[in-house]
Amino acid sequence: MVDDHESVLLGLKAACLEAGYEVVAVGLTVPDLVRALGTRPSDVVVLDLSIGDGLSVTHNVEAALQTGASVLVHSIADRTASVREALAAGAAGVIPKSAATSTVIAAIATVAAGGVLNNLEWASAIDADAEFSRARLTARERDVLHLYAAGLPLKLVAAELGIATPTAREYLDRVRAKYVQVGRPAPTKVDLLKRAVEDGILALGENTDGR
Repeated sequence: MVDDHESVLLGLKAACLEAGYEVVAVGLTVPDLVRALGTRPSDVVVLDLSIGDGLSVTHNVEAALQTGASVLVHSIADRTASVREALAAGAAGVIPKSAATSTVIAAIATVAAGGVLNNLEWASAIDADAEFSRARLTARERDVLHLYAAGLPLKLVAAELGIATPTAREYLDRVRAKYVQVGRPAPTKVDLLKRAVEDGILALGENTDGR
């Protein structure tokens, strides 16, 4: 279990022990958990999303998955953007912190058995709120994405906008980071093209050939 509130850890640990589970390790952060876990195997990592550790949700989910366990997100209800990111990073499901203890234990049982939670309510809330799916790019970030996704090499993107190539690369890195934050990662140029079309930044079929 990972949570930066010790009282939450203690309560959840007690409930799991009462339900017959072995609590292998706990931590205030994911690195703390990994150190405490060592080489011991575990079936499920119950992960809080609002940890003030400076690490991204994607990083924490992926680090937890690397222990060999499935990840169950235990989050407050207003962390929708982080939930989207966690699910995109491979979490098996989400259980709100407002849920009854019996519901949390049942979710742990499902994930421990290799199942995936039915998060239709979360998915519907995310999909219904377009604000959570927008990367909220600045005007300059949109300009860089538009030209790069349309086919220009980064060097020509920089020349077109009158900025240095390293600056253009920095803008592009920010764009990628913002898409990760809303659970729509775009690690490749093809992915960036898809995001640009999806968000109306680039018209389908538009390119820079002949410019």
